[in-house]
Amino acid sequence: MVDAIFNLYGEWFGLAGWIGMMAAIISAILLVTLPLLIGVAMSVYFDRKIWAAVQLRRGPNIVGPWGLLQSFADGLKLFLKETIIPTGANKGLFLIAPMITFTLALIGWAVIPFGENLAISNLNVGILYLLAVSSLGVYGIILSGWASNSRYPFLGALRSAAQMVSYEVSIGFILVTILVKVGSLNLTDIVLAQSGGFFSWHLIPFFPIFVMFFISALAETNRPPFDLPEAEAELVAGYQVEYSAMAFALFFLGEYANILLMSAMMAILFLGGWQAPIEVLNFIPGWIWMIGKIIFFFWMFAMVKAFVPRYRYDQLMRLGWKVFLPLSLFFVIFYSGVMMYMGWIPGMGS
Repeated sequence: MVDAIFNLYGEWFGLAGWIGMMAAIISAILLVTLPLLIGVAMSVYFDRKIWAAVQLRRGPNIVGPWGLLQSFADGLKLFLKETIIPTGANKGLFLIAPMITFTLALIGWAVIPFGENLAISNLNVGILYLLAVSSLGVYGIILSGWASNSRYPFLGALRSAAQMVSYEVSIGFILVTILVKVGSLNLTDIVLAQSGGFFSWHLIPFFPIFVMFFISALAETNRPPFDLPEAEAELVAGYQVEYSAMAFALFFLGEYANILLMSAMMAILFLGGWQAPIEVLNFIPGWIWMIGKIIFFFWMFAMVKAFVPRYRYDQLMRLGWKVFLPLSLFFVIFYSGVMMYMGWIPGMGS
């Protein structure tokens, strides 16, 4: 994407050298970030509308046509509120924590391809980059809980750290299974390996690990039924209970940006990314298919929140360590053996 924009700058504006490259990089970032921020705001609206539909309520319907501007009104309200910092809090870390969470939620999108040449950075180690970014995300939550100097945020932060680490292990093994089949850490290569329509996608042969990945993504993003770090019954919003105004909004937006990022990863790993389900529909631009698949997975996230009751914390940890960890390790060995036997592994003969 950056190279294409750089060529346009050189042709249209006569910008060359490092100035043109910097302008191209900033433009590529804005092309992804601005629609993403609008998408995050609208995802909050759709989340609330889906819950309302399940519960036979109206949901947001006053601010703007059909309530479409409700999320922006909520954002404006938070922006105008006073940021209250507890007396005993570490002010520097207290303010930095939500910035870390929000920033890490955004920079993960740098390697997400919306088409064959539509990514800010087409890294050869894109999967490792996403694992690194998601692993760092726990620091924002831990810092927020510790810097608040209160028991409830601290307990919520510890819960979140244990939960995210537990399910990242399973996600890592699931990714290894896909990488063995594709033979590349590049996200574009993973999508291209699924060319040929729906029956070439990884969803069918890897359906068991797809289900595990989806459940692990719910736990990784602290979504119900695994929203124990911010359980309002016992922790009163957990690690973010002391936050208000824009600091709270950054946590909120970061959470939804992470949900969309996980949806994008599932679309790339299992649903063919920007590929059409049947080749006759290839005339539709790939980025439309990609966005449609992200919306589909977000709908699944919202539906789970609407009708699945919250787990207890011991059930959550038991599922991660005693069920998903051995299962994901088993599937790595099982699928690797099957793929080697069938000759699906790149470089291996049948």
